[in-house]
Amino acid sequence: MKPPHLLPVSIPNGAPPYSRLIKAAPDTASSLAASAAMLIGSELDLGAAVSRILMPPEEEKKKDEGSPLIPRISSYTEAATSNSYQHQKRRRRAASDNSLLTLEGGGGCRSLRQDAGRDASDTYLVTRIGFQLLRYIGVGFRLITRFLALGCYSFLLFPGFLQVGYYYFVSDRVRRGIVYGDLRRNRLDLYLPKNSDGPKPVIAFVTGGAWIIGYKAWGSLLGQQLSDRDIMVACIDYRNFPQATIGDMVKDAAQGISFICNNIAEYGGDPNRVYVMGQSAGAHIAACALLEQAIKEASGEKTSWSVSQIKAYFGLSGGYNLLNLVDHFHNRGLYRSIFLSIMEGEESLKKYSPEVMAQDPNNRNAVSLLPPTILFHGTADYSIPSISSTSFVETLRGLGVQAESILYEGKTHTDVFLQDPMRGGRDDMFEDLVAMIHSGDPEALARDNTAPPKRRLVPEIMLRFARRVSPF
Repeated sequence: MKPPHLLPVSIPNGAPPYSRLIKAAPDTASSLAASAAMLIGSELDLGAAVSRILMPPEEEKKKDEGSPLIPRISSYTEAATSNSYQHQKRRRRAASDNSLLTLEGGGGCRSLRQDAGRDASDTYLVTRIGFQLLRYIGVGFRLITRFLALGCYSFLLFPGFLQVGYYYFVSDRVRRGIVYGDLRRNRLDLYLPKNSDGPKPVIAFVTGGAWIIGYKAWGSLLGQQLSDRDIMVACIDYRNFPQATIGDMVKDAAQGISFICNNIAEYGGDPNRVYVMGQSAGAHIAACALLEQAIKEASGEKTSWSVSQIKAYFGLSGGYNLLNLVDHFHNRGLYRSIFLSIMEGEESLKKYSPEVMAQDPNNRNAVSLLPPTILFHGTADYSIPSISSTSFVETLRGLGVQAESILYEGKTHTDVFLQDPMRGGRDDMFEDLVAMIHSGDPEALARDNTAPPKRRLVPEIMLRFARRVSPF
């Protein structure tokens, strides 16, 4: 009898002048179950966790279908009037630790100890499951050296992480754990601008983490710095492998985007200026969510949000054609067997490759619905080569989509997301992003020109050593 498969459990010449330049060991059910149980919840026993890891996809889908979907509560869809709908809406709003009442100061004082404890616990669980998974699949010389490099890298950037973490847990401008769905990981963090003088543009941000250790807090540095420029940021959490597979991750991201489109006005955001952004694996997940949504709309399926509500998509250091990246990831330590499990098998690589799906003639109408796409990438990125972005842009342009790639000469996978923002002063990627979001707002652009430089978080010598030892 065949052993059960793991639950498919993360410039071109025509570029515009603006451009700048985890072999898995055999499946050990009890080991993977122990990992999954931590994220599924301590109330589940080991047998339940094992059944989830080995559950056939068909049964898993049936189980998921039993969970209520996010309510459709925007002007884009018809308003629901049933009592059950209102009860669900009230229950979800009450479950959020950061409801509108809290924003207005009328919900009483939150317990900082409880807030910090819950978020620290979530972060610990996400990190621990990643390490346990890697231990179970077998740690070879390559992984050992990368873990040592990761330890050194984290130590060198620790001064910055400490300051960012303090802001994340203490600042009253961060609304952590806002509920957007019915699952434990269906939460998001909201970073609010200093000023509340009118609706603010909003970025729905999907963090990276190699589809294994993604977590909403990883977007804290970007959220803090963008909110200082009058831009609201919503960092969407989502389930990771082995708790989930790529299809579940895309579903979570889409549900988070739906919540933002339909509810952000209650938090001071402008529903007419919603942008979607992802970094690394998060860029891939976000692109899949947008294209999947467009395909649903093109087929006439009723949905809770529309791609027409998204002003633009920003992809940072993402990979969009998995068929071209399987071997590359394997050579860098994300072994083929694990990667294929994350992506629900080799037969699903095409389905979860936005570039390939866009080229399918059956999806032409769907592709035409996509928002303007801007992809940022460093030319020295060895985790995901920059050609992943330029190739996707060429494909989209050929299909009539407004698309642009912006390359940063000599920048690595982490330069544009960690080292440069921690360096302080001017950050090219950050400034380009802000300029695009504020392009139709002269007053905001004027404020950007006089904005004080970003504060340095880590000494330069430590940033340089971190870049040299970075495993990414």
